[in-house]
Amino acid sequence: MAAKPGERKLQILQVLAEMLQHPQAEKITTAALAARLAVSEAALYRHFASKAQMFEGLIEFIEQSLFGIINKVSSDEQDGARQLDAMLSLLLGFAQKNPGMTRVLIGDALVNENERLQVRINQIHDRLEASLKQSLRIAATQGETWVSSDPAAQANLIMSFIVGRWHQFAKSGFKREPMAFLEAQKKMLFGV
Repeated sequence: MAAKPGERKLQILQVLAEMLQHPQAEKITTAALAARLAVSEAALYRHFASKAQMFEGLIEFIEQSLFGIINKVSSDEQDGARQLDAMLSLLLGFAQKNPGMTRVLIGDALVNENERLQVRINQIHDRLEASLKQSLRIAATQGETWVSSDPAAQANLIMSFIVGRWHQFAKSGFKREPMAFLEAQKKMLFGV
């Protein structure tokens, strides 16, 4: 029975993401990926023109997942502080549930790959920071006193915190969970 169109492509991306969950493992090659899938490398290239295109598929998944929820939170929740809280939990929770994707988010998995992939990740970081800044601005207009007079600087600080937690998670072999201490650290970050 033939697989539905796109099923094999999704399976390739899932296995790639699983392989990324092993930070101490050998470099991920198309040969290793093909072996894990029990197919030939040529079979991989029927679905993706290159390994970079496979990573682009993971990046698209990350982008759609994160911004789909952020856009929903932004439209459904009018309170800026609650938006910010939801985004912070989303970004750290996504990493915790998707360790392989965390390595993509911090660029660790993209070392020695096409540099356009890192450019895309940088753009995602910029968009995330812009979303945080927008929620901070809304919170400021709603009278939240913990919002800085410079929401851009505060959004950058929050984004730096998030990326730092992602790095800790990946570099600890996925032992230091991004959500650990979150409630206490939110009080420190937001002064509430």
